[in-house]
Amino acid sequence: MKQLPAPMRNKYFIVLAVFFFLMIFVDKHDFLTQVKLKNSVDGLEEDKAYFEKEIEQAKQDRYDIEKNKEQFAREKYHMHKADEEVFVIPDKE
Repeated sequence: MKQLPAPMRNKYFIVLAVFFFLMIFVDKHDFLTQVKLKNSVDGLEEDKAYFEKEIEQAKQDRYDIEKNKEQFAREKYHMHKADEEVFVIPDKE
């Protein structure tokens, strides 16, 4: 015991060190688990933002369908009347 520095011989220091070791590495809510859960939450929030954007797009499409069915069908599905020819010009992206 005499070879250890004075702070490490203190029983309060030893108890505190064991407590922190248990809380950081062994506990049910340890540090590594918290990091994994944080990453999982971040991924789920990204998914939520993506799906909210998709929902808004679906609502806009629904509105377009209800208000102007013919225009929506022509633009989205390239439909045309029997006596028409349709030329599709792709957007430059």
